[in-house]
Amino acid sequence: MDGFTFTAPLWRWTARRRESADSSSWSFVTLPPDVAEEVRDGSGEPRGFGSVRVRVTVGATTWDTSVFPDSGSGSFVLPVKKAVRTAAGVEEGDELTVTLSLRDPA
Repeated sequence: MDGFTFTAPLWRWTARRRESADSSSWSFVTLPPDVAEEVRDGSGEPRGFGSVRVRVTVGATTWDTSVFPDSGSGSFVLPVKKAVRTAAGVEEGDELTVTLSLRDPA
């Protein structure tokens, strides 16, 4: 798998949201079903918590991270750190264009 580019909404994990809902809360993008399937099929053994190591680009920012399985959606979720959100000028509810590739393909 060379990589995938997709657009999905940025959302905040409400289990971590404090009364003040500050901007440093955990934010994620859910991978579309077709991308999640390719990640499952193209990755080797999952790591801790079923995570899969990926390289991600959002705007001008590229970083290495992991995606994590989400039993609610049957997909994977991608954590998007505050520095990336700030650099991309996005906040909760905005559409984020993501390019993702596997770091450890099978």
